[in-house]
Amino acid sequence: MTDRPADPTSPPASPAQPTALPVRALDTSAEHPWPVRLLSSKITAYIDRMSPVWVEGQVVQLNRRPGASMAFLTLRDTDADMSLPVAALAKVFESASTPLTEGAHVVVHAKPVFWPKRGSFQLQASEVRTVGIGELLARIEHLKRILAAEGLFDADRKVPLPFLPAVVGLVCGRESKAEHDVVVNARARWPQVRFEIREVAVQGASAVSQVSAAIAELDARPDVDVIVVARGGGAVEDLLPFSNEALVRAAAACRTPLVSAIGHETDTPLLDLVADYRASTPTDAAKRIVPDVGEERARVLQARSRIRAAITHQLQREQSRLDSARSRPVLAAPETMISTREQQVLAARDRARRSLDAILLRAHGEVDRLAAQVRALSPASTLERGYAVVHGPDGGIVRSPDDVSPGDALHVRLASGAIDATVR
Repeated sequence: MTDRPADPTSPPASPAQPTALPVRALDTSAEHPWPVRLLSSKITAYIDRMSPVWVEGQVVQLNRRPGASMAFLTLRDTDADMSLPVAALAKVFESASTPLTEGAHVVVHAKPVFWPKRGSFQLQASEVRTVGIGELLARIEHLKRILAAEGLFDADRKVPLPFLPAVVGLVCGRESKAEHDVVVNARARWPQVRFEIREVAVQGASAVSQVSAAIAELDARPDVDVIVVARGGGAVEDLLPFSNEALVRAAAACRTPLVSAIGHETDTPLLDLVADYRASTPTDAAKRIVPDVGEERARVLQARSRIRAAITHQLQREQSRLDSARSRPVLAAPETMISTREQQVLAARDRARRSLDAILLRAHGEVDRLAAQVRALSPASTLERGYAVVHGPDGGIVRSPDDVSPGDALHVRLASGAIDATVR
């Protein structure tokens, strides 16, 4: 509140108070306080200077008595737990484009008013306009683009759901059909699953704060493996809290895997886009968060059957290879390998011997032939036929009588020995 000089309309000082009242709030003290009437008058003057303002919010606690000239409602903020009282002539509410009901989204043109007698504040409305579905959807689409640009809907932010959660956190309405669908179907699939259920308002002015708080509470629990936010179908207005920016950001901040199961398959609130998994219905969420024990047992049996068949086939194939190897002669009669090689060595030795004998025989015949030729050409052979070789005194061979003279000593070589002679 801005301090200003005392208002000329302020009540005069009490005769019992000789000193003047402080002009500014800063000048007050325990010895010099303002009376309630002065503070109330200053608040009234300050608020009276405020211009009429357009305010947007959600209608709660609508009070319209039949025949009464005034009607009252509470206008609650759609994102925060704050509200303001609103009063207006009954005809102002009746002139709204659509009939006002609790939960309606409205824009109010009102003048702030302070009532000093009871120290209360309220808005005096002169016009009330309901926000149409088209405009709300346009706002959601605009918010969707903003959040998408921030990366809140990116696929790389999403984490896979656990295969078999021990504890499932469930955020749902009080005694709702969505709770029944999730719990019954999940336990039918996996009876050992446990639930931490938080029953909250899933529509209306308090839905955003309660659902956000429930998500944060379950996310803080280390034993909760996955969180499911479930709500049955409804009108577009009923599902608006799940497209609220505060709720969407609370879901984006959740570290535990989050499943959104809001409305029917055709409903797509923004919570579906930021969640790690979007289930078309609460029943679909139950089927997604836990496996079917019957199906898993069948898969185990099928896997065991395939493993057994594979092992049997492998054993049969190896047995067949072993039998084939054992049936080979080398394994049926191992000595055959040695005896066969022995026979081959002996046969090779015999062939070598025969070849050597043939070579030696041919060589012997060739030697005999060459020896005969040598003997035939040898002087000794000539001598054996009765010839002699005469050597002159100089040792040379005498081939003609003219080669010697009478009295020369001669040496005569015979086939068997030699004789000396003298030329006469």
